[in-house]
Amino acid sequence: TLGRLVATLAGWRCGARLVQDQMWAKPPGSPNLVFHRDSPYYDFLPQDEVLTVWLALDEMLPELGPIEYVRGSHLWGSSRTGSASQFFDKDPRALLHSAARAEGVDIETLHFATTAGLPAGGCSIHHGKTWHGSGPNASKKHPRRAVGIHFVPASARFGCEDGAELGWRWKPFKQEGTDVPPDDGFPVTWRGEPDASDGDDAERSP
Repeated sequence: TLGRLVATLAGWRCGARLVQDQMWAKPPGSPNLVFHRDSPYYDFLPQDEVLTVWLALDEMLPELGPIEYVRGSHLWGSSRTGSASQFFDKDPRALLHSAARAEGVDIETLHFATTAGLPAGGCSIHHGKTWHGSGPNASKKHPRRAVGIHFVPASARFGCEDGAELGWRWKPFKQEGTDVPPDDGFPVTWRGEPDASDGDDAERSP
């Protein structure tokens, strides 16, 4: 199953819980998508343990603005900066370059992997701490469409490491008296070892 694949890649012995799915559509002429990380938008503990499956619905032609990933950036510090309001800023790499400098990484040495050439129905999987973004859709007639499926460890709980209040996206789902996400909205799609509880295994997943 997809949950088993994700848990295996991440090293989550407890299994995998689906916490969100999204439809992404970039029409012809759409602008850049700012380089960002996914994990800051997910209020679960252990912090930053998020894996995203990106499923292409169209062939990822270079002119469509395929997703690009910064190799090794999942090993950088736990920067949780940025917001959805910045996704279409004019400088798509400003946050990325700031994070790289904070890590002591020369921005001229950054290495990128791309989903260009991925066929419709193909997918990529990345860790929530991986910096990624995309260029504009320069096509005049072809959209760039994809489905995003986000997972956390099966043992994850609602919460923020700094003790902050849950964000608006997650707060309505927290049930009184427990931090366990309800299975009817956040299903465990694959269960591993019943007593396993996984911490930060980010170094296992690019």
